[in-house]
Amino acid sequence: MSIRPVKRLIKAKPALEGAGVRLRRAFGFDNPTDFDPFLLLDDLRNDRPEDYLAGFPWHPHRGIETITYVLAGTVDHGDSIGNQGTIGAGDVQWMTAGSGIIHQEMPKGDRDGRMHGFQLWANLPSSLKMTAPRYQEVKSPDIPEVTEDDGTAVRVVCGKFWGTAGPVDGVAADPIYLDVSVPPGKRRTLPVETTRHAFAYVFAGSGKFCNASGPLAVPTEGVGWWDMEPPALADNRSLVLFDRGDEVTVEAGEQGIRFLLVSGKPLEEPVAWYGPIVMNTQQELRLAFEELQRGTFLKHEGRG
Repeated sequence: MSIRPVKRLIKAKPALEGAGVRLRRAFGFDNPTDFDPFLLLDDLRNDRPEDYLAGFPWHPHRGIETITYVLAGTVDHGDSIGNQGTIGAGDVQWMTAGSGIIHQEMPKGDRDGRMHGFQLWANLPSSLKMTAPRYQEVKSPDIPEVTEDDGTAVRVVCGKFWGTAGPVDGVAADPIYLDVSVPPGKRRTLPVETTRHAFAYVFAGSGKFCNASGPLAVPTEGVGWWDMEPPALADNRSLVLFDRGDEVTVEAGEQGIRFLLVSGKPLEEPVAWYGPIVMNTQQELRLAFEELQRGTFLKHEGRG
């Protein structure tokens, strides 16, 4: 077995999206090669309703799938193929934009005004860019959780892990999407297939993700070549991008650690991307925006 080296350790950056929603972007809208097949991960976490209630009014998507995972508050969804629904704490929403969909997502806080959720964008291969749109909601009780003897708990949102299959299937990127909690001071090794790209996003507590056995750690963002220190502790809103290997090892800090662990098989296809539309060529991208202007963007009708 080989531990995956830490390739990069960075902090999520503030961003403003939708009609004025304040969030943190872990990655997105830059070189997608390192994260292929994933394009973007947003952390929407606010205690002030004025920072999120404006939401994400009607907007288009084409060529991607979105996976929304809510931890606090609710998100109301509506789309051009007739779907409507609300997901709350612990629920997941999966949407395949495919050939084109127009939808809205409107977050609402819990009783204390708190809103917390993640949205992950997964790319579609060229063969499925123009597939029919689909939509699925999965409620919290249907997401299995596996707990080990040391107290480590893993919610399996997508894919298979430790012999347990998550309820979200049919995602082209074939992701394994896990919500992992490791108790204070515990050290845990988690398997990740060598052929996958993988990252962790810490959203509670802190910990150290063990590096490969080389003499020096991989430098992190903002660290010069002369700095011999290993990566800093991965704490709240830290993104850890891993290099190749077949396992990830983490040692939880004094408060424990909770993080998303996501992996997927890279598509290794060209990406032409502008805003909510992701295609393979600039010509396809131009066509999509021309169709939006002409009113011919939507190719499928009826429920997903």
